[in-house]
Amino acid sequence: MNLRVTGPCPPVILDDVLGAQKMLSGVARTTAMEGSRHLGELVGAPVHFKCENLQRTGSFKLRGAYVRIAGLSPVERAAGVVAASAGNHAQGVALASSLLGVEATVFMPLGAPLPKVAATRQYGARVRLQGHVVDETLTAAQEYAQRTGAVFIHPFDHPDIIAGQGTVGLEILEQCPEVRTIVVGIGGGGLAAGIAVAVKALRPDVRIVGVQAEGAACYPPSLAAGRPMSIDAPHTMADGIKVGRPGDVPFDLVRDLVDEVRTVSEDELSSALLLCLERAKLVVEPAGASPVAALLSEPGAFHGPVVAVLSGGNVDPLLMQRVLTHGMVAAGRYLSLSLRLTDRPGALATLLSVLSAADANVLDIGHVRTDPRLGLTEVEVELQLETKGPEHCAEVSEALRAAGYLAVD
Repeated sequence: MNLRVTGPCPPVILDDVLGAQKMLSGVARTTAMEGSRHLGELVGAPVHFKCENLQRTGSFKLRGAYVRIAGLSPVERAAGVVAASAGNHAQGVALASSLLGVEATVFMPLGAPLPKVAATRQYGARVRLQGHVVDETLTAAQEYAQRTGAVFIHPFDHPDIIAGQGTVGLEILEQCPEVRTIVVGIGGGGLAAGIAVAVKALRPDVRIVGVQAEGAACYPPSLAAGRPMSIDAPHTMADGIKVGRPGDVPFDLVRDLVDEVRTVSEDELSSALLLCLERAKLVVEPAGASPVAALLSEPGAFHGPVVAVLSGGNVDPLLMQRVLTHGMVAAGRYLSLSLRLTDRPGALATLLSVLSAADANVLDIGHVRTDPRLGLTEVEVELQLETKGPEHCAEVSEALRAAGYLAVD
């Protein structure tokens, strides 16, 4: 089936994606498809992960970057390319340029994680750190392109980029021909648009669901308005989908071909990342975990078999530590409380014995003696406990109450 059969010509059609697939042969990996028994039980149907976190450079971005740069004329290649990114696109452009023998300059924000900066340099790009936010970095890259003649490689707003990302959709249909729903994170829209072009042309019955972070959800208001709309100060831990405005090119494709766009909270993203690590043994960045977050938030809304696209795994170790802690809190695996004790020898040991009997692990403990609300012989003990989940939290709290301890507000 060809999308040009009826209606106005879309910017990307199935033939473009098929051409990109041939171009990427031997360059991009056909990434694995892994089943998730836990999510399958929740959804009530098979759930599979499309593991683009295991792609070269750690994300799907290599696909579109390579197709875009490979399509440049000899004169354009000689001028070099320039890109702006905080991570995944930077690495994709760097490796694609190196493979094609094109000089690449990548602008990255001053606060970009050091591992991502180092990886971009190792793939062969010249890195320039400029701007405190990605918008400032993007402006710097575009100014560099105008000044030097280098070709600006946009992360999502170009037909070649979308065609390259669409090869993920072709692989999904090959690896899971019985698929009924594909769930994919959306930032600017390049990946979702590309997958939708490929899948809807070959299997129009497959439902495609896009997922955005609540704090960076530019698509719902844009779809309601019928045109790309900007949102002020997008904020989310999922920097891979932290985009304030849909791309002009992918917007029409998402509007016409993506069946639904859902949003997920930061707590849901954290819980999803934790699930990928604990249950699937997969390192996934928050943006890549957004489809899993959608499945966790409302598993009954998806008809299976379901394929969730894990779009990337380039997560900074420090962010990973914070996100995992956040995820454990969201999953009810931590319990924080303050108790008031009589300040006498053995009081703390007695409290700890109650916690030990309740099988709670003490992560941190602090004493407060200077609060004016405390009596002369009182001390406040602040506890950080690791538990086995919400039910265990309730059991620990009940054990403390039964032992005569009352939590302080």
